[in-house]
Amino acid sequence: MNDDTLLEVRGLTKYFPAGGDWFAQMFDRRKIKAVDGIDFTIPKGSTLGLVGESGSGKTTTGRVIARLIEPTAGEVRYANKDLAKIRGKELKRMRRSLQMIFQDPSSSLNRRKTAGQIVSEPLRIHRLVSKANLEKRLVEVMKLAGLSRRFLNRYPHEMSGGQRQRVGIARALVVEPEFLICDEPVTALDVSIQAQILNLLMDLQDELHLTYLFIAHDLSVVKHVSDRVAVMYLGKIVETADANTLFADPKHPYTRALLAAIPKPNPKAAKRKVLHGEVPSPIDPPPGCRFHPRCPEIIGEVCRKKEPQSTTLAGGTRVACHLYSDNGA
Repeated sequence: MNDDTLLEVRGLTKYFPAGGDWFAQMFDRRKIKAVDGIDFTIPKGSTLGLVGESGSGKTTTGRVIARLIEPTAGEVRYANKDLAKIRGKELKRMRRSLQMIFQDPSSSLNRRKTAGQIVSEPLRIHRLVSKANLEKRLVEVMKLAGLSRRFLNRYPHEMSGGQRQRVGIARALVVEPEFLICDEPVTALDVSIQAQILNLLMDLQDELHLTYLFIAHDLSVVKHVSDRVAVMYLGKIVETADANTLFADPKHPYTRALLAAIPKPNPKAAKRKVLHGEVPSPIDPPPGCRFHPRCPEIIGEVCRKKEPQSTTLAGGTRVACHLYSDNGA
């Protein structure tokens, strides 16, 4: 782990029982392979965009890193400590440095509490501020999130979607974290509000020297906020590259399909390519390359039978595709 690396993920795996309750699991021993052995690193002060369709395992990855759910296998090294192994007070201290912004502020905020109560809860849990200084700290962090003092006494239903998400951001910032997991933070918002929240997150990163894992299903959302982008499909990372390189010269057929699906300003200028088929079930993923049933560039039996290994290309792009391996050459 390099000195400038804040987060390092190695072989991260998360399987869920396919059966529902314990009785169903007695008869159904299959596993949902939500995350199946992924690797990536995030340097301090940078943003990694994690992109893929629904069901690819992005949100599960974020929740495992945050220790909201336990990993099945692998390592998550944060500041040179394996988050998967720490417990108790040490985990509590680490969670102050690592916070999460959730996708839907309507469901992630307690509707029975005011914004002030919601944002102050992490301070109470970590015992960071005295009662005398509490309001001052709340006003400071609300201002950082773009909200005035008057919002402290408002309930979530009295605010717009963008205002609720700003409260969620304030709640994450109030304990002065170093690393934020942003789980589709603009997906539930109107397009006009999305740009405001994205600009806010970028400004906060510069001002507070934050590091981000930015999870999204839309490549166009992460284009301007990410330094590097990792593309995820059915529990696997299929391509990782510098953001500018990935958008200018995508290598994996799945990445190219996602980019082709981004709406163009002039629809008549170029015909949009449609990615056909659905993401297969993570209970029984296809053999070989998991993308091969939908891949427009399949090259034969090697794609159907042999899982591609990640290959580093000139320029630093890492891609798991037989088009770039000795088997596919």
